[in-house]
Amino acid sequence: MKKLWKCSVCGYIHEGEDAPEKCPKCDASKDKFVQLSDEDANKVYMSDRTNDIHMEIVNLAARIIALCEEGININLDPPCVEAFKRARNEAWVIKQRSKAEMEGHMKKGKW
Repeated sequence: MKKLWKCSVCGYIHEGEDAPEKCPKCDASKDKFVQLSDEDANKVYMSDRTNDIHMEIVNLAARIIALCEEGININLDPPCVEAFKRARNEAWVIKQRSKAEMEGHMKKGKW
């Protein structure tokens, strides 16, 4: 497993043998980086794919919401509009659920 370094200023995580000379996110100097323990680094690596999946779900849900808005605006008939409204609301819940899960991952150092 490669070494992971965390910027103590902004939380950016760097992968490499050494910390970077400066943080790519906030420009903090190298001395602001701390090496993550093997346990914490493993959390990051283990959650990498699931975080990507959650981000994809958020993006797909946003597309569903946009499509539903288009269907609502077409306003073909009341049952059709109602179906789009329900789907939009359900997609919102799916989107928020994945966002909340990613927040939980970040609070546990899994990002």
